[in-house]
Amino acid sequence: MTDAPAPPRERPMSPHLQVWRWHITMLTSILHRASGVALYVGALILAGWAVALASGPDAYGFYQGLLGSIFGKLVLFGLTLAVAYHLANGIRHLVWDTGRGLDIKSADASGIAVIVFTVVASVALWLFAWIAGVFY
Repeated sequence: MTDAPAPPRERPMSPHLQVWRWHITMLTSILHRASGVALYVGALILAGWAVALASGPDAYGFYQGLLGSIFGKLVLFGLTLAVAYHLANGIRHLVWDTGRGLDIKSADASGIAVIVFTVVASVALWLFAWIAGVFY
């Protein structure tokens, strides 16, 4: 017998984006996490609005001007997308928790439905706000 140590075993590779084929449920999972992060940013924006409101008319006017700018509206539209997506995908997960819709065909269809709902609901909400005269 020799005293030579056995060679180290090769460690298994963990799956990553280069291994997996992209599919709709993979995209919806990533978007769900991203929309959750965006909602945290939205909470900070809302907290900033509350602080500006409590700080007086000058601070509030500045903050409203910031949110009313093109960049501010773009950020708010992104937050609208995040809220709509997180809501719809959360409902999708609740349905999954009942054991329904877990087969590939149903999961793909519900993923597409979530994305379509997100876009339609966000555009409809902003269109309604524009018609109602919310934008100045």
